[in-house]
Amino acid sequence: MRAREKIKSLGELSVIREAAREAGRQVVFTNGCFDLLHIGHIRYLEAARLLGDLLIVAVNSDASVTAIKGPLRPITGERERCELVAALQCVDFVVSFETADPLPLIEALKPDVLVKGADWPLESIVGGEVVRREGGRVVRIPLVPECSTSGIIQRIVTRFGR
Repeated sequence: MRAREKIKSLGELSVIREAAREAGRQVVFTNGCFDLLHIGHIRYLEAARLLGDLLIVAVNSDASVTAIKGPLRPITGERERCELVAALQCVDFVVSFETADPLPLIEALKPDVLVKGADWPLESIVGGEVVRREGGRVVRIPLVPECSTSGIIQRIVTRFGR
């Protein structure tokens, strides 16, 4: 399957989710900006995929990234970010979202496992309560030390100036 074919709408994912549920497959869900894809993202997504049978990744829209990260972000546009994430072998499906957080997607898909980075306190993980109420679990994955999009941007600015 080509990467672009793994990018789905919420409606398409709802059908995929229901089929997975009927087949007894565990659906894992995570989200992020994935502005400049780096090894921290790769290891995080690979670890998330090991927690179930199907990994759905929600990617923040450009407007959502700007609201979270500031007016200079994203560096890479939404369509590119979605396709890059979708190209990863460990990712089964990608969906983008416009909202401030992925709660509407989590409420609609009711994943079996919700994953976030260990930098998020368990009680602050959006959608965690929804997933636990449905019998699922919330998992925090350790981050790769000193590996971040902000760090990459800072190195570029330092090396090449403004």
